Amino acid sequence: MKELFRSNDPVKLSWLQALLADSGIGCLVLDNHASVIEGSIGAIQRRVMVADDDLDRAVQLLSETGEESAW
Repeated sequence: MKELFRSNDPVKLSWLQALLADSGIGCLVLDNHASVIEGSIGAIQRRVMVADDDLDRAVQLLSETGEESAW
């Protein structure tokens, strides 16, 4: 798994998950619980991870929408 994106914005994270799912790209959001425990003050961002084989496609998809990936 590779990190695609980081954010504390729940709307952006939800949008990204839907965008990836619509394109047939599975993802996993890490650090969700850690972010909640620290009070969502922004110290710990949530990470969107994709399979190694899907990374290039996911980065391209983000690029087409104007978002920047971690890559």
